Amino acid sequence: MMAEPPSHAESFVPRARPALQAFSWFEGAMRLFKRAPGRWCLLGAVTLASKLALELIPGIGRAAAEVIVPVVECGLLIGAAALDRGSPLELRYAVAAFQARPAALAAIVVSSLVVSAAEFGVAYGLAGVNLLADPADPDLTSGVLLAVIGTATLVSLPLVFVPLAALFEGTGFARAFARSLTGFALNAAPLLIFGALSLALTLVGLLTFWIGLVAVFPLVAAATYAAWKDIYTPGGSEPLTAY
Repeated sequence: MMAEPPSHAESFVPRARPALQAFSWFEGAMRLFKRAPGRWCLLGAVTLASKLALELIPGIGRAAAEVIVPVVECGLLIGAAALDRGSPLELRYAVAAFQARPAALAAIVVSSLVVSAAEFGVAYGLAGVNLLADPADPDLTSGVLLAVIGTATLVSLPLVFVPLAALFEGTGFARAFARSLTGFALNAAPLLIFGALSLALTLVGLLTFWIGLVAVFPLVAAATYAAWKDIYTPGGSEPLTAY
C-alpha cells in the first residue's frame, strides 16, 4: 500500500532559492541515481514501455496514454522519496501512484493534460499535425518536434510540483495547483535553468533512439523531487520520513 501523505501539509511553505540552485538539484538526483542505477533504469524502461505500448492500441491508445502514463511516471517520484529515506528502490513503485486519493490522481492527470494540450496546439499550429491522431506524421519535422518539446517544457514548469503536492503534501486538487504556482513564482529563475537542463537531457535521450530515456526519465524525476524538497520542506536537506 502507498504510504499516507503527511498530515502537516501546512508546514510545506515554499521558499525562494538562488538561480544556480538548479544544478544542486541535479547533483542530488545523480546521488540518488547512483544508489540503484539498474533499478532506476528498469523503472525508466517500464515508464517508456507503458507509453509506447498504449500508443500502439488503435483508436484510443494515444488518449489512454495521456491519462495513464503520467500516473506511472509518478512512480519515479515515489522511488526518489523512498531512496531518500533509505528504503530500497522497488519495481512496484511503477504502479504505486494508482493507489493515491482521487483528488491527487485528478491533479496529476489534469496537470499533464495541460502540458499535452500545449504540445498539440504547437504541433497543429506550426505543421497541421494532429498528435492525438498521428504522432508519426511526416510533417512533424525535427524543427517542429523541437518546438513542441520546448513548449511542453516551458508550460510544465509552473505545474511541475503539482504531483508532489498531491502525493506528498496531501493537498486537494485546487491546492496542489496553487502550491505549485506559488513555488514557481518564487523560483522562476532556478526552474527555468532546471527546465533547460531537463530539455537537454531529453534531447540526448531522443537522439539515442529513445534508449537513453530509460535513464533520463529517472534523472529528471529525481531532480524534480530534489527541487520540491529544497523549496518546500522544512530544512530542505533532510530526507522525508513519509510520502
